[in-house]
Amino acid sequence: MDFGLLASMSGFALVASITPGPVNLVALASGLQFGFRAAMWHVSGATLGFVVLLLVTGLGFNEVVGRWPELGHVAKWSGVLFLLYMAVRLVRDDGAMSSGSEPKRPSLLAGAIMQWLNPKAWLASMAGVGLYCAHGDTAALWVFAGIYFVICYLSVAIWAGAGQYLRRFLNDPRRVRLLNRVMAVLIAASVVYLL
Repeated sequence: MDFGLLASMSGFALVASITPGPVNLVALASGLQFGFRAAMWHVSGATLGFVVLLLVTGLGFNEVVGRWPELGHVAKWSGVLFLLYMAVRLVRDDGAMSSGSEPKRPSLLAGAIMQWLNPKAWLASMAGVGLYCAHGDTAALWVFAGIYFVICYLSVAIWAGAGQYLRRFLNDPRRVRLLNRVMAVLIAASVVYLL
């Protein structure tokens, strides 16, 4: 595999991973609410969830959806509903900062599930597989998944770190509520854009 292809895969993964989207906004909110260390559960789950989605897509889900388009619609609308649910949770949050000991902190499983219900993740997965792993090239798929794992992990962690950094400026629950509502609007807007 030549350097140009690896650089292109890396660029695609970076743009798709670091740009604002529901998973990154939740990482930001998790870092803000619970701190960087606790938010890393979400970061790890989101990264693993996406890489598994990418592999499943590359290993044949595209063909299954091609035969039964209803499955694609079910996945899409499940994702829309989940993201809207996350936006509602942000709007309803009281803005009180957590010490990290509350049971509602981010989880590995929730981060992974969020990727599977995230329309942006599905679009990135299908586009990436189409670009770099066409014709069933499983070796390219595994290389792409490895590159994506590293870049996705670092990208989502940056959002969690930004949340941790903002924590020192947002010590007033009213400011946190305002930021949560802005993020909820951004999540809802990303859903509208993806539709």
